[in-house]
Amino acid sequence: MIEEKYKFIAELAETSIEAIKRTGIKVIALKEGYAKMVMPLEGNINHVGMMYAGSLFTIGEFTGGIIYGAAFDVDKFYPLVKEVTIRFKRPALTDVTLEVSMSKEDAEKIQNEASEQGKCDFVLNLEIKDANDVVVALVEGTWQIRVIPKEMGNPFK
Repeated sequence: MIEEKYKFIAELAETSIEAIKRTGIKVIALKEGYAKMVMPLEGNINHVGMMYAGSLFTIGEFTGGIIYGAAFDVDKFYPLVKEVTIRFKRPALTDVTLEVSMSKEDAEKIQNEASEQGKCDFVLNLEIKDANDVVVALVEGTWQIRVIPKEMGNPFK
């Protein structure tokens, strides 16, 4: 379930970047500090009938942005990705899901550092799972939040 206050974030995340929209990624749960996404196999199949590696990478990279919207003050900060690696464990032959969470304490610590330094990195370690709850890929990434400069305005409004 997507909480009312996060519906705008979910819609923006799913539709604002054409490449993400083409994968069919859907945010199926979004609340403070938590998100769950699903990506269909259909439309993301490679030349041998399994999910395309680039699509799996996309849902992994996408996750840093969606947790930004669920955990950080979107009126003060904007996100950037710094590095993402993926380790493919098994072929994905079904739709896949990915869950991400961040505690309020961790989010506050990151935001405090970003407020003081102008930016702060955060690391996520994620599991992409198939419809049978089998891990098909491991994602490790470093994202960053930065203070929105006054002259920039909020890019997410």
